[in-house]
Amino acid sequence: MSGKTILIWFRNDLRIHDNEMLMEAIARAENVLPVYCFDPRYFGKTIYGTQKSGYLRTQFLLQSIASLKSALQRLGGDLLVQVGKPEDVLPALCRQYRVSEVYHHREVAEEETSISGRVETILWKDKINLKHFIGHTLFHKEDLPFPIKNIPNNFTAFKRKIDRESIVRHPFQAPERLETPLGVDWGVLPVLEELGVQRSGIVEETHMLGGEREGMEALMQLTSLSDTSKSEGGLMEDPVLSPWLSLGCLSPRMVYWTVKDRLSAKSELALRIVNRLLWRDYNRFMLKKHGSSLADVENTLTSAERSRFNKWRDGNTGELLVDVCIRELNETGHINDRCELFVSSYLTNKLKVKWPAEYAYFEEKAIDFSPALTWGRYAMAQGIFSFGKPENQNFSDIMHDPQIKRRLEILHAG
Repeated sequence: MSGKTILIWFRNDLRIHDNEMLMEAIARAENVLPVYCFDPRYFGKTIYGTQKSGYLRTQFLLQSIASLKSALQRLGGDLLVQVGKPEDVLPALCRQYRVSEVYHHREVAEEETSISGRVETILWKDKINLKHFIGHTLFHKEDLPFPIKNIPNNFTAFKRKIDRESIVRHPFQAPERLETPLGVDWGVLPVLEELGVQRSGIVEETHMLGGEREGMEALMQLTSLSDTSKSEGGLMEDPVLSPWLSLGCLSPRMVYWTVKDRLSAKSELALRIVNRLLWRDYNRFMLKKHGSSLADVENTLTSAERSRFNKWRDGNTGELLVDVCIRELNETGHINDRCELFVSSYLTNKLKVKWPAEYAYFEEKAIDFSPALTWGRYAMAQGIFSFGKPENQNFSDIMHDPQIKRRLEILHAG
């Protein structure tokens, strides 16, 4: 072990299990400095009148960071929390603590990658390397049966080849001990008001709590169910792990192997969970393949579009299912993926509002917001890639989806 210090830059990887960059930093350095930056660019206003991160989403994030901080403290370390742009904060910390390298997980969306690029450029001037790790996907890109540029634009073809030719690596174990530099002012988590985040005029409350421990509890509870477990309507409820997967509180590989260990491989629940993990991977790989820039998409709304968008996001379109789903998302921070597809299709296809407005809305409201999955709905609608079979991509078809219809009955009754 060398006498060097490695800084770990946490972003959407808020866990200690299956965290390769954390394990390698511990193995290669005498001291490890874990850091999280509250970047003010993620907490401002958008041109659509939305917040970059709304009340429930920011609350879930704060809970997740608090959980990570506690986990690192149990290892003998801590998490240094600062408010500021990473390209300003991280180089200053590197100089202060004589950091040799900075580790972080690679992102694919344009905003995240551009921030990484700024950090890398400034660190390079100080002769400090920014090392990239891959930890957001079920499959490591090196284990795919094709390079990213050759991935089929058809999910079914992708899945078929993956199932035959690729393996899921086993997750890394959580570390047992963490050594950090002396004399660090670890800072405290900001409150919502310090980030400029405020409640809206509606009641906002979610039953899901952010954090690695809470995500693991949700995973254990989910995998304790049998295929005969039904909701009050007689249908199996959708497995909900997406909020913890989106912030990296849960590793996709941990979820996969837990499902394999605790459920029958051919059970309906196991197949649904694994397919969701594959779909997340596919959207992320396709975003990498086709590019994440929104620059080519017109994002300015006309006055008429803005009026229709405001009614949509307030749940006042007059279309009952749309309004019920939107209001549920506004109040709880979460709706299932079919409802997401439905309200998304209604906004872009029925109301003819430009897609970036939808992206901004989900970025504000959804505690499981994912740039890749949100982009993926747009990409499918544009024919950039397909699921592999006729999908409910227009308003009239989605209205006849039996699970959507049942969802309407349950929500409307409530």
